Amino acid sequence: MRDGFVKVAAKTPEVRVADVAFNVESCLNVVRSACLEDEAKIVVLPELCITGYTCEDLFWQDALLDAAQRGLFSLADQTADFDALIFVGVPWRVNGKLYNCAAALCAGEILALIPKTHVPNYNEFYEMRHFAPAVPGFQCLLDLSQEEPVAFGTNVLLHCKSMPELVVAAEVCEDLWAPNPPSISHALAGATVIVNLSASNAIVGKAAYRRALVAGQSARLVCGYVYTSAGWGESTTDVVFAGHDMVAENGAMLAESAPFGPGSAVSELDVSAIVQERLRMSTFRTAPSAMGPDGQGYLEVSFDLGRTETRLTRHVDARPFVPADGAERDARCEDVFSIQAWGLAKRLDHTHSSCAVIGVSGGLDSTLALLVTVRAFDLLGLDRQGIIAVTMPGFGTTERTHGNATTLSDALGVQLREVSIAAAVRQHFADIGHDESIHDVTYENSQARERTQIIMDIANQEGGLVIGTGDLSELALGWATYNGDHMSMYGVNGGVPKTLVRHLVRYVADTCGNEAEADILYDVLDTPVSPELLPANEDGTIAQQTEDLVGPYELHDFYLYQVLRRGTTPRKVYRLACHAWGDVYDSTTILAWLKVFYRRFFNQQFKRSCLPDGPKVGSVAVSPRGDLRMPSDAVSRLWLRELEDL
Repeated sequence: MRDGFVKVAAKTPEVRVADVAFNVESCLNVVRSACLEDEAKIVVLPELCITGYTCEDLFWQDALLDAAQRGLFSLADQTADFDALIFVGVPWRVNGKLYNCAAALCAGEILALIPKTHVPNYNEFYEMRHFAPAVPGFQCLLDLSQEEPVAFGTNVLLHCKSMPELVVAAEVCEDLWAPNPPSISHALAGATVIVNLSASNAIVGKAAYRRALVAGQSARLVCGYVYTSAGWGESTTDVVFAGHDMVAENGAMLAESAPFGPGSAVSELDVSAIVQERLRMSTFRTAPSAMGPDGQGYLEVSFDLGRTETRLTRHVDARPFVPADGAERDARCEDVFSIQAWGLAKRLDHTHSSCAVIGVSGGLDSTLALLVTVRAFDLLGLDRQGIIAVTMPGFGTTERTHGNATTLSDALGVQLREVSIAAAVRQHFADIGHDESIHDVTYENSQARERTQIIMDIANQEGGLVIGTGDLSELALGWATYNGDHMSMYGVNGGVPKTLVRHLVRYVADTCGNEAEADILYDVLDTPVSPELLPANEDGTIAQQTEDLVGPYELHDFYLYQVLRRGTTPRKVYRLACHAWGDVYDSTTILAWLKVFYRRFFNQQFKRSCLPDGPKVGSVAVSPRGDLRMPSDAVSRLWLRELEDL
């Protein structure tokens, strides 16, 4: 349960209709396996699994109901030593009515009985023949001859003492399918995990709809949702059950058992991430639940779990900005490319500009920016000759990158200009008294600023806009020359992380239908990422490679997503990175570059505080006018100290 993770298990035990003794033993075996083998802290079993869901008029037999109550007490006693919160479905009589309940068990005690609110009575369902619907709110406390009375009612929140952010609530089957599920109120009252004990028979197409409901509810409520359903042992007469178990978190399906499959879905919910997401959403308005059995508010019931280590088995996406599925990745690229192009098109249209100036280097970022500009011009019906691609060879420019820049410009049909910066930069060195043999930051940044001056002045000459090329990853790390390549009139790549830039360029290469253009783009993709500000090697190859200096962009993009999108703590970022990237990088390397990320992210905020406009394309952005309102003088000590203490 460290770092906000809690392991949960949705399990479908073998059930025999009306055979309570067999069912209790089956439930016990499943709970034992979930707790001891899967190490689950929350275990959820199906609706009415102690008796069987399909008992029909046998639910009017006291023999069955009495056995069910004894069975529940027996199950509570036999699971007393398990370090888990356990939910099991049971029929229960209260004040002369029978209710379809989710019973919450922990440490040998029955903590609560949560009755089903929406009792179906249509199609193959006729539950109202036997069960009364729950009245919304909290009804009463039941004396079951335990040390503490048992809460009975819909509005019950189960609070974990050892993990305060873990607040659990329950609903039963049809409750999720109704227009106003109880889980909505539960989440707004503070529940971070919703469990659903279901039967839900199998018919054609229902599994897909059920999956959409569970994933959608977890997204809408920003919660973990643990759903379990009755298995084929419930099948009788005209209905068949398939056992469909799911664990979802904020819209993502973490684990799922196939219908008619093993009947088990186990994963870890990141409860701290759920709390963090709610914290940032101003429209997610929780209200403290009312204390006491007033019939309207919530009763808060405490339970405790050992704060043991949680072994991660859930998938942690190493490349959160790049979908693994090819078709989904292509769709993502087209979406991003369209956002970039239409954003630029609007700026061109608003400024009545038919000219755009862009510095092209033959590298990934300027290539993408040029491709976006070409599409924007095509969208507006503008002549591509209004795009002025300026190549500005300097001390580190190689033949390969220079050739790709010029050849691509020709292939795209844009206007190409070449302005060497060597003489101007040398004159500048002389003016400020800098020794050209000293390849320091002055040597590098003078070139970047000279290039920016050239394209800005050409834009003034032609009445055009300078198109920025820097990407999101570079902005996060501050890998840009202040008032050099940092500046433009519209930065089309500012919302695109480096790992996605590469796939966008590849997507265009794969789909452009122009062999000459595609060949150039593929070679750009094979070229090392470099600012080319230092002289080339003797063999003419690139001497200065960015990732040798600031670290692998694939790691930094992972850090960026975890820090800005999920609000993850440094220690947890490190743990997740080791889980996601452990087969590629050793833990020492991951930690070293994580420290670099935090140092640069904090120290370089002043550059992001004055960014030019540019389109937001994803859930992570660093614009000071949008997603990142961060003081330029914030201190990184807290974050780095946590890493030093690892």
